[in-house]
Amino acid sequence: MSIFGGRRHPSSTESPEEFSLDPHSGNPGRSPVGFETVLGPSATLRGDLKCQANVRLDGTFEGTLEIDGNVLVGETAKITADIHAKNVSIAGAVRGNVSGKKVQILRTGRVWGDIAAVSIATEDGAFIDGKITMVSHEAASAFDLASLPLPDELEPLADEDLSPAESPQESPEETEVESPDDSDERV
Repeated sequence: MSIFGGRRHPSSTESPEEFSLDPHSGNPGRSPVGFETVLGPSATLRGDLKCQANVRLDGTFEGTLEIDGNVLVGETAKITADIHAKNVSIAGAVRGNVSGKKVQILRTGRVWGDIAAVSIATEDGAFIDGKITMVSHEAASAFDLASLPLPDELEPLADEDLSPAESPQESPEETEVESPDDSDERV
């Protein structure tokens, strides 16, 4: 056991490859856990970032992000960039378009730009100023958009067309008229 963090060191019977985060260390097919690239909260970076693994951004970034892995935009991050990644989770501020398989805007997340994804999730408190487009969703492929009537083709429903459960009715308490004799009995 080490002094800091209580972690134990691998024993001589355990192979050191099991503890390596390097994807080329003899564990083919296993991707690294965590983030390969981290931009800390006090860091500022301008340019184009291309990466095949996971990226966490907590500082200021301007440019473009082309990430084959996942992107986490931390609460302290201020990103002015288009983000293209596998999955994107936003807890900070992003000014730019975001695209990926899954895009998640957390309660502290703010996006000024368009979002395009297969799956989009937002928490209460999230802010989006832009267009949201769901792309290549399996439900859309089985749906025939041409079969839907256009808004001007819809006929307004008349009150007599509504079923009793759908028609607006007053409750018995509202329609009941109080007689003068009943008012003396109630105290």
